[in-house]
Amino acid sequence: MNIKQNIIYITIVALVLTACAEKLDIAPITEKSASNFYSTEQEIESAISGAYAQLQNGGLYGLDLIGVGEIPGEDTFEEIAANDGGRFGQLDDFSTNAVNDLVGDIWRESYEGIQRINIVLNRINDIEFDNGTIKTNRIGEMKFLRGLLYFNLVRLYGDVPLVLEETTNPSDYFGQGRTPAAQVWTQIELDLNDAIQNLPTSKSAGRPAKGAAQFLLADVQMNQGKYSDAVTNLAAVVNSGAYGLMPTTADIFGIANEGNSEILFEVQFASGVNGNSEGEPAASQFRPSGTTANAKGHNLPSSEFVALFESGDTRKDDYVGLDAAANPFYFSLKYEVSSTGPDDGGNDHIVMRYADVLLKYAEALNETGGANVAQYLNMVRNRAGLLNTTATTQSELRDAIEMERRFEFIGEGHRWFDLKRTGKAVQTMNAWFSANNINVTIDTDNLILPVPQSQLDTDPAITQNTGY
Repeated sequence: MNIKQNIIYITIVALVLTACAEKLDIAPITEKSASNFYSTEQEIESAISGAYAQLQNGGLYGLDLIGVGEIPGEDTFEEIAANDGGRFGQLDDFSTNAVNDLVGDIWRESYEGIQRINIVLNRINDIEFDNGTIKTNRIGEMKFLRGLLYFNLVRLYGDVPLVLEETTNPSDYFGQGRTPAAQVWTQIELDLNDAIQNLPTSKSAGRPAKGAAQFLLADVQMNQGKYSDAVTNLAAVVNSGAYGLMPTTADIFGIANEGNSEILFEVQFASGVNGNSEGEPAASQFRPSGTTANAKGHNLPSSEFVALFESGDTRKDDYVGLDAAANPFYFSLKYEVSSTGPDDGGNDHIVMRYADVLLKYAEALNETGGANVAQYLNMVRNRAGLLNTTATTQSELRDAIEMERRFEFIGEGHRWFDLKRTGKAVQTMNAWFSANNINVTIDTDNLILPVPQSQLDTDPAITQNTGY
């Protein structure tokens, strides 16, 4: 079942799920309304659609998660730092504070999604499905989504409250504080291992299959330095034959290419639907000001970065655009502006794709002394029209893989997380600021965001991160 077709009718679910949300950003739901609604397969399926729909929100894959994963790095920037009250501009110079709307929206919308997921997981076992396999798959999907949301939260904020049960009473979570990151990482792995056991091997549009959970688990492991474990999971995805690179870099993005063989998991959007409320804003807001309606100049590739592309690299023209007559800044071509209006882009946001699998496989193999590292790196290079890498040593291959990731994933929200995962964030950014005569210096405190002020005000047991 295509999730895009189901999102429009989840209004009643959304209304129920946001009950009492103003009191606590875990979106509790009243016990009475929940017990009256979630009693049939159809109602649970509506709740599941609601969980997927949550990912569309601006604080998540509609906009903020993409920007926060890219702008703190050196390859993209904010055209006008004060745009949207410094929402993204503060990421550029590491001045983000606890009242920044982005900080609060990612936190709040993540926990609203986790609440939706927990409701399904809390109730689905007691509901009879016509097809038991579908029920098992749905459990796997929800475990995957919860793992994904907590993966984002722990990377962005460090210690975060770990909520694994449906919240029926807001007071249940007051005074409990934040869960140590190590415990959150452990729970993410548990959820993803469950998802791997419950998900099908074949992917359908907008839903993860086993390969997506295996890849996400490998990413989780690599972020903890567990490269040997990651090799096992990445090898399973590669050897499954379920995914493959598209023939050219022009075949990956855009509405015409949705659902292609390279995609492991995507968040679905549609323009011109439901009063233009199902589209994504990244296409317009990631364009330089003056080039299209509601262009905000967020997440623009720098000219210094664009100059790094090798001659003959098809990604330079396929991934990066320039409208010099309207505005001299580059922008990402991975997001299509819609004719139906601003902030109503119709192309899905690709969260995971096979090129990422191959490059992370090469990285994990390289870190563990494995063989054939260059083979997987070269698959991505060759698809972009480039010759095989000349790197041979572990150090050379490490640098080559990092550079290849910069070209392949520009604008998708990966660079900052790559720098953090590889331990190069502080060194790289301080060197970049120094080289550009910018009076900014960061340290390890800047690797995570501040906890939203709204959370500190709501519950005194929630403490602020060091440095904020």
